[in-house]
Amino acid sequence: MGQKASMLRIGKHTLIIILGLLMLYPVLWLLFSSFKPNQLIFSDTSLWPKEWTLSNYANGWKGLQGISFGTFFANSAQISIASVLGNIVTCSLAAFAFARLEFRFKKLWFSLMLVTIMLPYHVTLVPQYTMYNYFHWINTYYPLIIPKWLAHDSFFILLMVQFIRGLPKELDESATIDGCGYGQIYLRIILPLLLPALITTAIFTFIWTWDDFFSQMIYLNNIKLFTVQLGIRSLFDPSGQSDWGALLAMSVLSLLPIMTIFFSFQRYFVEGISTTGIK
Repeated sequence: MGQKASMLRIGKHTLIIILGLLMLYPVLWLLFSSFKPNQLIFSDTSLWPKEWTLSNYANGWKGLQGISFGTFFANSAQISIASVLGNIVTCSLAAFAFARLEFRFKKLWFSLMLVTIMLPYHVTLVPQYTMYNYFHWINTYYPLIIPKWLAHDSFFILLMVQFIRGLPKELDESATIDGCGYGQIYLRIILPLLLPALITTAIFTFIWTWDDFFSQMIYLNNIKLFTVQLGIRSLFDPSGQSDWGALLAMSVLSLLPIMTIFFSFQRYFVEGISTTGIK
């Protein structure tokens, strides 16, 4: 029985490893192909390059129209960091209000917030674009950043509300007895315990903002404001000859910030998803 169980465990691990390699194959192909000369990217079917070159990274980093990819990376970082800070501050405040405060029509407002999660982004695109155009925000970062500072992402509010509801209310009552108001309860009691959910929000916000292409394509037309995703898209020319090597090289570099942040805060990410908040 012990030998049978051992063989079964080995078989399961082997299957998991094979499935993992299959899922990683596109990423590995992207990585190794970025070191291939352009003429071998699609003609060489092997994963391991027959010829190695770093010219793809050098050519891709030069960017477009005299603007290097360093500018595009800086633009993406600016938008992503501002969005992360906005969601952390405003979504946590909104979640604290829904989870701990009592106010008129609280259930109605919470229900309306949940409804916004169900609305596809494309449904609100036209009225949002009309409004932002009226504000003269087109070709600026305002449409991508300002909504984050107005608790626009209801998903994160819901995530934090559920987390805060798992915290014992006795902590709030003890703080109230000690003379703390709602502001001090939020800053001294709720916010420190909310750290796993805040990190989860930060990771999701950074990844979604960094990888966002559609919104940036809609609102940004000036190449000086382009982000990494728009810069990569600009390297592809459907009507002419695309520099596939540079495109793949910049795609690899665009993955590095996301992978670094995810693996650095993976422990908090898992804790924020699984924990109930009770310490």
